[in-house]
Amino acid sequence: MFGDFRFRVLPVLLCAVAMGACSPGTGTGTGTSPEENSPSVELASFDFEDGARLIPVETPKGTFNVWTKKVGDSPTMKVLVLHGGPGVTHEYLEVLADFLPGAGIELYLYDQLGSFYSDQPDEPDLWQIPRFVDEVEQVRQALGLGPDNFYLFGHSWGGILAIEYALEHGDQLKGLVISNMMASIPLYNEYAETVLMPQMDPAVLAEIKALEAAEDYENPRYMELLMEHHYVDHFLRAPADQWPAEVVAAFDHINPNVYVLMQGPSELGASGLLVDWDRTADLVNITVPTLVIGARYDTMDPAHMEWMADELPNGSYLYCPNGSHAAHHDDQEIYMEGLIRFVHEVDGGTADEIVERIENP
Repeated sequence: MFGDFRFRVLPVLLCAVAMGACSPGTGTGTGTSPEENSPSVELASFDFEDGARLIPVETPKGTFNVWTKKVGDSPTMKVLVLHGGPGVTHEYLEVLADFLPGAGIELYLYDQLGSFYSDQPDEPDLWQIPRFVDEVEQVRQALGLGPDNFYLFGHSWGGILAIEYALEHGDQLKGLVISNMMASIPLYNEYAETVLMPQMDPAVLAEIKALEAAEDYENPRYMELLMEHHYVDHFLRAPADQWPAEVVAAFDHINPNVYVLMQGPSELGASGLLVDWDRTADLVNITVPTLVIGARYDTMDPAHMEWMADELPNGSYLYCPNGSHAAHHDDQEIYMEGLIRFVHEVDGGTADEIVERIENP
């Protein structure tokens, strides 16, 4: 659910990644470090001192550790970040730390269970939405977040998780951000089929579909076609060799066992456990102030995301006219200004204070 982007893109991006490099660790519940989970990967950026913390999470399969990192300080504006995937990492969202803390917002980066910086148990039964929701609630409690300060931010799959959390634990939230995620996988698949695919060259689309029909997903030609004709238009609007290092790292570290089970193997739509997920009828039950972020070139339908904002009782919409699925990178000024403004407005900041925070982070 990460903009239809998977670990197989990395040979195209890096000419480097082998599947063994991102194989999940055993996750025995003993609090293994990322180095132990993935010994073949060098973690130069790993830091367990500067605000980083492992939080034990109880599951039906035992207790495991998840990684979090605090950046900045605020008594009333604390944002917990839910990354996409499922099974990607927080890394492609690290750019939030370049903007939010400087605007007076406390930020918590976080790798969900199964993702690279956290334990990666080989337990397929854990990759279910209710179990992830319970995990987020345990993380919230461990961090001491609550309705006076707790903003939940979810991007892509993280948006699904954020919606589900808000429906279950909305009384714990001060604000909610749903970034680049529709409220329905069937509608997302329909958008991919009727809008995104027809934008491709017919011969290219036919070749992609033939490879999918043959289940030849590991064929380098498959990802070569998607990179050239889809990803640089709808995931991150820049040549692949110019993508930020943290974006590349997030996919270098993906856990395909989680991703494929929930998202499915196809790059042009979802077909895994999430295939029937739909919360369009339930948005009216999310009463907390909510910002929905959409982008013109997204893999997700921006018109649907605007509809979501209208449907939510306290919803607002931020449109990124130059952005794609990773609008926090390719339409950064509009994205960050809108996000910071929302958090401050919910906190009761005046217009002058908000502008000052944005212009002088």
